[in-house]
Amino acid sequence: MSHTQEPQVTVLPPDKEKIKKLWTVAGILGAITALEFLIAFTMPHGTLKTAIFVGMTIVKAAYIVGEFMHLKYEAKVLLWSILIPMVFIVWMLVAFVYEGMKFSEINF
Repeated sequence: MSHTQEPQVTVLPPDKEKIKKLWTVAGILGAITALEFLIAFTMPHGTLKTAIFVGMTIVKAAYIVGEFMHLKYEAKVLLWSILIPMVFIVWMLVAFVYEGMKFSEINF
């Protein structure tokens, strides 16, 4: 008869600092989302509302990437290698929308 040994499980006490940090991050993201809802239901539709939503979405995405993907704690070169192409992509999208609006005003 062979005896199998039960695996030993060690339960560590919860790290209160990590839990506090998670609640802080959740609170900040919740506050930004609540502000988005407030703007969505109180402002009239238009370019300003769209610009605010795009800006807030970029802020939330950057915060999520910085905290949960730990990019905030990485080397600055890695951070800039991600942010600089993002700036050019946003610039490209704005330029395409501007040119598309300019082109749609031309009457054939």
